[in-house]
Amino acid sequence: MKYTDTLKLSTAQFKRLTGVHLSTFQQMLEVLLASEMPKKRGRPCTLSLEDQLLLTLSYWRDYRTLFQVGVSFGISESSTHRIVQKVEDTLIKSDKFQLPKKPPQGSGIDMEVIMVDVTEIRIERPKKTEKIL
Repeated sequence: MKYTDTLKLSTAQFKRLTGVHLSTFQQMLEVLLASEMPKKRGRPCTLSLEDQLLLTLSYWRDYRTLFQVGVSFGISESSTHRIVQKVEDTLIKSDKFQLPKKPPQGSGIDMEVIMVDVTEIRIERPKKTEKIL
């Protein structure tokens, strides 16, 4: 889904699709526009900056592979990777968008820790027996 298609959605639907509010999307877009430097060489990206941000949010939101996200936007896997890296780096450098560093604290919050043992062990299979004719 391209950015022009998302303009038809309500704000609640946009949040469900991307995982961020429309106002947050606009702030992210402003950061990306401010950091855009004119390129002197190479082919320009076929996606608009809005679509590049939407692609990155789609990658983060849906946990799909870069190949799957690239196909849905009509670009290659390597281009998808470059776009995601560029958008991530730009947003991280801006220091405006960060995840909370501490877990929530206070009354009424029940935290539970689950540990999973994922060590690899060899599968024991029955040995093949020789057939006697």
